[in-house]
Amino acid sequence: MVTVLPFELPGKKESRQAGRDRVWAVVAMIGRRRRIASVHASREAALADCQWRREQVVAYARFLEDARDPAPDYHIALIYKGELPKGWMPMPALGILHGRFI
Repeated sequence: MVTVLPFELPGKKESRQAGRDRVWAVVAMIGRRRRIASVHASREAALADCQWRREQVVAYARFLEDARDPAPDYHIALIYKGELPKGWMPMPALGILHGRFI
């Protein structure tokens, strides 16, 4: 089962301005750290991506145990496009960026 999280960037209060586009984000969490892994126009696409990412974590469980880093846990959240950081890029399924976990 995929959890839908409220998503709020640190230091920013959620604003409800009309006319701002919202998208579904797949959010990777390790402990209290949150990172947007991917974004989708529909909830169904976000759910499918979230499920796929969770399956990848299960498939590579042995590798992740050997790395001694916690595996990311994936959820979905409805966010504003403007909340995406500048230069944001989709994250790999296992949460490894440049040899480091998120």
